[in-house]
Parts: sequence; structure tokens; C-alpha cells
Amino acid sequence: MEQKKQHMLIGGMILITLGILIFLSKAGIYPFGQTWPILLIVIGVCTLVQKFRDIGGWFITVVGVIFFFMEIYGMELSKYSQYILPVILVLLGVFVLLKRRKHS
Repeated sequence: MEQKKQHMLIGGMILITLGILIFLSKAGIYPFGQTWPILLIVIGVCTLVQKFRDIGGWFITVVGVIFFFMEIYGMELSKYSQYILPVILVLLGVFVLLKRRKHS
């Protein structure tokens, strides 16, 4: 029963977010093309609310934030692509060390 409530929370939050984003687009405030990453952020945050240590939730949230900044500020990922792999490797290494330390 608890699982069903969690799915309803995620579904409800996604529908509310989608409705707000479409409204903002139709009102001419923000085009949907710039705000769609917010959906990824909401999905990731809802996943993290259910299980904070869920790597998938963190990944979706971070990807959503990256795409959001790219859309809003016109950042080009190609300029930063040479730094992305090393940063990801360092972050994964830190995650592995922290996870190992908690299990010890």
C-alpha cells in the first residue's frame, strides 16, 4: 500500500509540474523548450524523497539541472566536454569511498 502512495506522489508531482510548465509556455512567460529539464529535476527529487541514496535519482536530478542551466543560460556543453569525464570519475570515486567507509 505504501508503494502505491509513493507512485501517486510522483505521478501527481509530474502532472502538476507539466501543467505549470505548459501554462508558462502558453502565457508567453517561458517557452517550454527552455523549461522541460524541470521535469527531470522533479522526477529525480521525487525519487530521492522516496530513497535518498538512490543513485538513479541523483543522476536524473543532476542531468536535469545541467540541461536546465544549458537552456536558461545558453551554455554549450561542447565547451565543457573535456572536463565532464574527469569530474564524473572524481565524483564516482568519492561516492565509492564514502559508501565503503559507511559499511566499515
